[in-house]
Amino acid sequence: MTTALSVDREPDATGDRPRPAATARTWLARAGGQNLALIGAMALVLALFGSLNPNYLSWDNIQVIAEAVTISGLLAVVQTVVIICGALDISVGSQAGLASVTSAMVFTATGSNSLLGIGAAIAVGAVIGTLNGAVIIYGRVNATIATLAGLAAYKGIAQLISNGAAQGYVLNDSLFVFLSRGKIAGLPVMVWLLLLVAAAVHVLLKYTDIGRNIFAIGGNDTAARLAGINLNKYLIAVYALSGMVAAAAGVLLTARTGSGQPVSGSEGLELQSITAAALGGCALKGGRGGIGGTLLAVALLGALQNGLTVQGINAFWQNVAQGALLVTAVIIQQRRTGERAVGLPA
Repeated sequence: MTTALSVDREPDATGDRPRPAATARTWLARAGGQNLALIGAMALVLALFGSLNPNYLSWDNIQVIAEAVTISGLLAVVQTVVIICGALDISVGSQAGLASVTSAMVFTATGSNSLLGIGAAIAVGAVIGTLNGAVIIYGRVNATIATLAGLAAYKGIAQLISNGAAQGYVLNDSLFVFLSRGKIAGLPVMVWLLLLVAAAVHVLLKYTDIGRNIFAIGGNDTAARLAGINLNKYLIAVYALSGMVAAAAGVLLTARTGSGQPVSGSEGLELQSITAAALGGCALKGGRGGIGGTLLAVALLGALQNGLTVQGINAFWQNVAQGALLVTAVIIQQRRTGERAVGLPA
């Protein structure tokens, strides 16, 4: 009996092995069109600014870019989880600011106990994240409106308890110094923390029942409920996770600046996190996205921002570019899904 061979495979002396063309197509399929587009955009950005300034591609500047995107990267990673679940968290920047102030103030009040300061900040993040989820579920408030209210409220609380000024000084503590200036295998500790959180969330989403249920809720919450998934429990847990990661970002902000910052350094982070998640392939209606694409988008935004800064371009243009990228990402999503334009015939 003869055996048909796939057109993508051919036998050789060592057995039946895949052709290089099949292997290449497999890797391209795994990478995804969205990620390949981000990689291409990154290559263009690096080539452009590298040609304008040779120091742009130096190892020192690459580390500067990596450190600069760590805080926004953490928020983008957890924003990805929230969006996949079919929700949104506009308050992550204010949560980071409140956590930053909390860590510094508790650190000072406890006689320079950094562990208590960091622990208090994470606890605050868990509480306000849970509060966001509870308001959405039990108050029956739209997630965008609830977290928009949180954006204002948490920012106000941070300003009230700090009198609107930076609090404490933490760079006389070895742990905060290690977080801000330490390196492991040549990479800043802050970057390792981002990669660790991203890897953990990637495994959670891709390889666990919890992750599959989060995708199911974002894809079709009615079907997920009928399948026996407790939507309320998952939504509160996702927002609690968002608050804790946002608090961790706030702790890194404290370590990086040397003091608790109620607003400076955290304002605008919510827009950056949403932009990175959308650029990375998250469907803003939920049910689709991934950590790999989000990290690529974070790196792209960081490289673009650094390049504009190195070239001395007005910082206001960076906001314009960020807004344009967010709109572009959403337009591409709408075109891919074939959704009818608002107000226009199908």
